[in-house]
Amino acid sequence: MAIISYLILGICAGLISGLFGLGGGAVLVPSLVLFFGMTQHQAQGTTLAIMLPPVFFFAAWRYFHEGHVNVPLAIYAAIGLLLGAMIGAHFAQGIPDANLKKAFGIFLMLVGLKMAFLK
Repeated sequence: MAIISYLILGICAGLISGLFGLGGGAVLVPSLVLFFGMTQHQAQGTTLAIMLPPVFFFAAWRYFHEGHVNVPLAIYAAIGLLLGAMIGAHFAQGIPDANLKKAFGIFLMLVGLKMAFLK
């Protein structure tokens, strides 16, 4: 039964990721915490492991095929992402789980409000 739940989670996150370009983290992290009982740290680490192969290759390939990828920007931003992700993951380990969960929620709310109400 757990395997089916994991597949359904992946399908839902993949649909939303492909549709909105979210990378899945906005769906996966809260889902793993709320529905699968993971800590914030576990959810974030698991989400990074989940997204690595499928999202960053297959979904991006589809957008690239349609001419919707700025390749130079993607390459240089990916280098920055690599460095930022390593630094962010390092610092996240020292933040208590409850504080990290709150910060993640506030971040999602702020981004959502900006996207919904500001130009």
